[in-house]
Amino acid sequence: MRIHLTSVFVDDQAKAEHFYTEILGFEKKHDIPLGEEARWLTVVAPDEPDGTELLLEPAGHPAVKPYRDALVKDGIPLAQFAVTDVEAEYERLHALGVRFTQEPLAMGQVTTAVFDDTCGNLIQIASQAQ
Repeated sequence: MRIHLTSVFVDDQAKAEHFYTEILGFEKKHDIPLGEEARWLTVVAPDEPDGTELLLEPAGHPAVKPYRDALVKDGIPLAQFAVTDVEAEYERLHALGVRFTQEPLAMGQVTTAVFDDTCGNLIQIASQAQ
């Protein structure tokens, strides 16, 4: 068993597509219209085109808003992405205007930082000391 697909709920798929591809650097894998307002829109890591897909899922279900609002209020990231160097990624993203709610923080062998994905979520990046 392996993880093939996971998702983050997003307020606006076009905005999310821009942020996740142009800012974060993921590549679009699937973009399939699902009616007039939604798409099956997935992205993947550029170095793993056949790896785990991230679905940028419309946040239309009524349970999504209170759930995400509570996570953001408490500063809890919805998802975590692995990076080679949190400090370097923080600098790159910060220069692109990404708003961080937690600057890089070393916790033993792991360093993390948390940013706002502009689509209703907090996302954590993490790297492990080599």
